[in-house]
Amino acid sequence: MTLQIGFLLFPQVQQLDLTGPYDVLASLPDVKVHLIWKDLIPVTASTGLVLKPTTTFDDCPDLDVICIPGGSGVGPLMEDPPTLAFIRKHAAQARYVTSVCTGALVLGAAGLLKGKRATTHWAYHELLSLLGAIPVRDRVVRDGNLLTGGGITAGIDFALTLAAELFDADTAQLVQLQLEYAPAPPFNSGDPHTAPKAVLEEAHRRSAASLTQRTLITARVAARLDKALDQV
Repeated sequence: MTLQIGFLLFPQVQQLDLTGPYDVLASLPDVKVHLIWKDLIPVTASTGLVLKPTTTFDDCPDLDVICIPGGSGVGPLMEDPPTLAFIRKHAAQARYVTSVCTGALVLGAAGLLKGKRATTHWAYHELLSLLGAIPVRDRVVRDGNLLTGGGITAGIDFALTLAAELFDADTAQLVQLQLEYAPAPPFNSGDPHTAPKAVLEEAHRRSAASLTQRTLITARVAARLDKALDQV
């Protein structure tokens, strides 16, 4: 039976959060990959790439895998009832509930990270605990049927991990080879623990405003989640 894999597509998505794992999972045998949004109007990613949804919330089939990528547009999603309701609905029956980068914050806003081990982009890692998650600083973190990937490029690692779960290690390795995924970066600055001090300071400076905004959003979301739990 064809596996149904759905990626949430939204304005200001980080395109590599989406297209990295998309390429991996779409390369698997007998899968159907959906790009899902409220309507079929093309959306613009955070770096300007225009992407077109293939199905809507209303028309989306039942999903075996639901994946929430991150990007500068995650803030509005965290407080968007239709999006959160859609995620909760499909997460309830999906074999795997997944995210890449700050997409984990959206899963948290949907109430899906409570008591779960999870990861996200290093710059926003501190926000996971506000949403009830147990933060883990790994490229890919699994807790039951929840798989979360770290920042941006970690989406490829996440997707290969998931490919091995959906099929087997040989199938995942074949896709890896076909994509020639053998990272050998020219600099050892892809992690805050190895980046030069000046580079890390500049990265913090550039993400400061976003972190402040997302902290405020996350605090509001966390308060609503706590209130909902109190009413149960």
